[in-house]
Amino acid sequence: MMTPHWLLLLSLSLGVMSVPIDRNPNQQEVHPPKEEIPEENADTGLYYDRYLREVIEVLETDPHFREKLQTANTEDIKSGRLSKELDLVGHHVRTRLDELKRQEVSRLRMLLKAKMDSTNTQSVQMDHASLLKQFEHLDPHNQNTFEAKDLELLIATATKDLENYDVERHEEFKRYEMLKEHERREYLKGLDQEKREKEEKRLEEMKEKHRQHPKVNAPGSVAQLREVWEETDGLDPQEFNPKTFFKLHDTNGDGLLDEQELEALFTKELEKVYDSKNEEDDMMEMEEERLRMREHVMKNVDLNHDRVVSLEEFLKSTEKKEFSNPKEWETLDDTKPVYTEEELQRFEAELRDKEAELGRKAESLRQEQELLKERGKALEAQKREYQQAVKDMAQRQKQQQETKEQPPSGPNGELQFQQGLKNLQQDGPVGKVPVENEPEVHNNLQAEPPQNLPRHTS
Repeated sequence: MMTPHWLLLLSLSLGVMSVPIDRNPNQQEVHPPKEEIPEENADTGLYYDRYLREVIEVLETDPHFREKLQTANTEDIKSGRLSKELDLVGHHVRTRLDELKRQEVSRLRMLLKAKMDSTNTQSVQMDHASLLKQFEHLDPHNQNTFEAKDLELLIATATKDLENYDVERHEEFKRYEMLKEHERREYLKGLDQEKREKEEKRLEEMKEKHRQHPKVNAPGSVAQLREVWEETDGLDPQEFNPKTFFKLHDTNGDGLLDEQELEALFTKELEKVYDSKNEEDDMMEMEEERLRMREHVMKNVDLNHDRVVSLEEFLKSTEKKEFSNPKEWETLDDTKPVYTEEELQRFEAELRDKEAELGRKAESLRQEQELLKERGKALEAQKREYQQAVKDMAQRQKQQQETKEQPPSGPNGELQFQQGLKNLQQDGPVGKVPVENEPEVHNNLQAEPPQNLPRHTS
């Protein structure tokens, strides 16, 4: 799939393909490849990168819109005139675009909710339309359908964000360098004088070792391009041809050199200065150097500032005096630091403020942890008390149950009803004549019959 011009303006590579290199130095033209071999797409770094790519992929499926894309110029894209063509695309394309927008709105809502939850912001009723206004790449007033306004906003926002992307990369590198210097100074402060002098000497030796590298050719110069022609392309440097060189390194065959294709040309020069195996070489500095080289070429070659280099622009650059006799390229080691001492002091003040804030938060968390520990101990003690109370209650219930089921016992352990029986045997029942006197009573009854008994008459 060929990548349209406006897509390259946004530094995208949706349809990247590989162009085979013909090793015949006499051949002046490079024919387009017969087969397209997709490669991994480079991320733009935008937080809406996936949405942007999917919208472009869907639009490219419409023949009419695809034709307009291929013939559009930079002004048509930036002005938004291309967005008006959206009304002419097929129904299935519009349906798919509507679905993509609803998915993007849903994703942004989730991001907003996560952000509000993380900041403990309480909101019973959230006005999603108002909140979505902070995202400039879509129309927040229409959250269900993809319209021409959405495409216009998407292009404008992506163009602006990508133009600021290099500035942000430089700023990020500056903060990295200031942090590295801050850590170096803090480390040296913690050493005694002898060790500090020894460490400073070691660091200076590493810097000097890093400076000892072969000469770096100015990016975009004939010497630099011929070196790529010879070492990367394997061609005779005496047969260098700018037009052939351009087509060899237009890896997606769209007739343009984008930023990624340009940066790939500087690898050989960067390898002269940086090696990941060397302690003295910083790979973050290598990427900053690559960015500086690409910006240098763009400044001198990209005449219409559309962030891509056409064949015409490239050939014109080879006619300039700087192409054959460029100024000597100064690496980062040769230039002044990317920050001033005042900027470093402000940066260190920010670090101290952040460290103090983190210290306060850490102390607050420590106190909360101690409080939780004390509460945990109190709860554990209370739990043991409850367990003991339950155990005592169960013991008492058990004893009461045993008392109800067994007869009472005497002082010597005997059952009380047995002792009572003995007492009854000894004392006899109440109102009853003792057993040993019963015969005597019987005898008395026989000896003295009762008086005044009626006579029996027949």
